[in-house]
Amino acid sequence: MSAFELLYEDPHSGARRGRLHCLHGQIETPIFMPVGTQGTVKALTPTQLEEAGAQIILGNTYHLNLRPGSELVHELGGLHRFMGWDKPILTDSGGFQVFSLASLRQISERGIAFKSHLDGRNVFLGPEEVVTIQDNLGSDIAMVLDECAPAGCSEQEAQTAVDRSLRWAEDCVEVARRRGFLDRGHYLFPIVQGNRFPHLRRQCAEGLVQLEMAGYAIGGVSVGEPEPEMMSAVAASAEVLPSNKPRYVMGVGTPPQLLRFIALGADMFDCVMPTREARHGVAFTPDGKINLKNQRFRQDERPLVEGMDNYTCRRFSRAYLRHLLVSGEMLSATLLSLHNVHFFLDLMRQARAHLEQGDFTRWSAAWIERYEAGRARET
Repeated sequence: MSAFELLYEDPHSGARRGRLHCLHGQIETPIFMPVGTQGTVKALTPTQLEEAGAQIILGNTYHLNLRPGSELVHELGGLHRFMGWDKPILTDSGGFQVFSLASLRQISERGIAFKSHLDGRNVFLGPEEVVTIQDNLGSDIAMVLDECAPAGCSEQEAQTAVDRSLRWAEDCVEVARRRGFLDRGHYLFPIVQGNRFPHLRRQCAEGLVQLEMAGYAIGGVSVGEPEPEMMSAVAASAEVLPSNKPRYVMGVGTPPQLLRFIALGADMFDCVMPTREARHGVAFTPDGKINLKNQRFRQDERPLVEGMDNYTCRRFSRAYLRHLLVSGEMLSATLLSLHNVHFFLDLMRQARAHLEQGDFTRWSAAWIERYEAGRARET
């Protein structure tokens, strides 16, 4: 059996329904992956994540290697055992910190030298280190080291990042093969870069396809560029990537963006948005986001979403959730995070069902129209 099964294709768009087989279970795609940067999805237990429908979660190589250290995690049985999660885990390589921690790092052809944001000590991530750390963690899906050029960069800067990312990807594959990482059933995903330049996106994707990996990621989007540029970058990347491999768009996005990415042929997504917004009192609904800090929810007896089958919506009113929030109670972060994560996962469940039914394009257009109309009313 191949790693990825392509089960259905939408005749009206690039959308697909698939299944990815991993060491710790299979993943039904399209899928959203909650982010557990430091070995935890903030405010939620593994059981709550599973009940919300999570099939796979993320960890971060950079952060987990700083604390508690990948060697310790390995000694304690790997990341799955360490955090009590027995389903698949994808780990980012730390390459995004090239972008997000720009003031603390220096890039060379060998890799990235950091000053730890925790204590200022020197840290180095090159292809050897990145693969070794993720091997220690026991990731089902590991990411190669790449360079994410910032929004608005010049074409030459984007070209330099593409060239470096291609070299690092080749080096990571070599390290993974030498360590036996791929032979033991783990996957290594290269990452398409190229910023807002479609010809660089295609160039990078064409180079990475030659590595013949189990799947491919599209990085360097949602880093401050306008949404049309983001969509164009994903489209240019996806059209080159093989149809028989999963395509993972990193670090995105809003619910309408996810549906639009699916229509472009993307299969996997991650974003901190559901839990981050929850900690600020924001809940997602089919009619857009609502901010429970608003006074108008003080006596609102309705659930966040009528009929939505999660613990928060089954048991609690908007009024109670607002009370927890304005009172500074930790339970508000848990209940809102649980709802938001479930909302994103349920959207993916609906997308899969409508792909199987053959009406994805019509359904997704109506869903986006309702959400964006509600968002307009809310603002």
